[in-house]
Amino acid sequence: MTALIASGIDWTAGGVRILDGVDLEARAGEVLGILGPNGAGKTSLLRILAGLRRPDRGTVLLGGQPVRGAARRTVARRLAIVEQSPEVHSDITVDETVALGRTPYRGTFAPLGRADHAAIEYALAVTGMSDYRTRTWQTLSGGERQRAQLARALAQEPETIVLDEPTNHLDIRYQLETLAVLRGVGLTVVTALHDLNLAARFCDRLAVLAQGRVVATGIPADVLTATLIQQVYAVDAVVELSPHTGAPSATYLAPSSPPRFIAAPNDSGLFGA
Repeated sequence: MTALIASGIDWTAGGVRILDGVDLEARAGEVLGILGPNGAGKTSLLRILAGLRRPDRGTVLLGGQPVRGAARRTVARRLAIVEQSPEVHSDITVDETVALGRTPYRGTFAPLGRADHAAIEYALAVTGMSDYRTRTWQTLSGGERQRAQLARALAQEPETIVLDEPTNHLDIRYQLETLAVLRGVGLTVVTALHDLNLAARFCDRLAVLAQGRVVATGIPADVLTATLIQQVYAVDAVVELSPHTGAPSATYLAPSSPPRFIAAPNDSGLFGA
């Protein structure tokens, strides 16, 4: 079953084509990693998937229903998004931040109910933020803010969660814990990541963007190759299976000459010869 489908997505900003004919699908219950260099279009794609930005062309289906034209409250009950730098009032507490995730289920002035409190407690616990609940936003580190936003999204009780660099600002321990949480919550997860090795370890499938196009899709062992890293990132690398995790692991050797063009995907979704 497919939870989220994007078909033929084009998007242009300032006369520059950011996304060019992007096709993408996230299957129910999987972790789909979106990879690509800076400027590849990852953030733009995630915002379109979440219905926060309207594409110039193409469609996004959430659970088989178009996102475009759907009421925001309806979408928010099924999909949550965690962005890199959300605007949050500096005096709001962590508890209040996470409670915002319950907005799609409440009336304008309705108090939090039993189900709301249960969802908030769960979200704080799984993100390790229970002890921070009375802290205000301005007292949090970048990593703590990131975890509070993840808790807010989980409190929303969505079926699908879209995240833009959820490990940004996190130290190694919390990077591992955050990705383990995302794998373990049973949701459909679509997340942009910069760290290829973490993506290979924690994602079920990968989709690679370059120059606004999807140039590779598939399981990590098929996608994360030395050829792809050279063509997309202009870096020479060696990719081996880790004896510790069993996942592909890249060792970066040196920058290489930037490719003159990105090859079109072949039928398997990978680079052609």
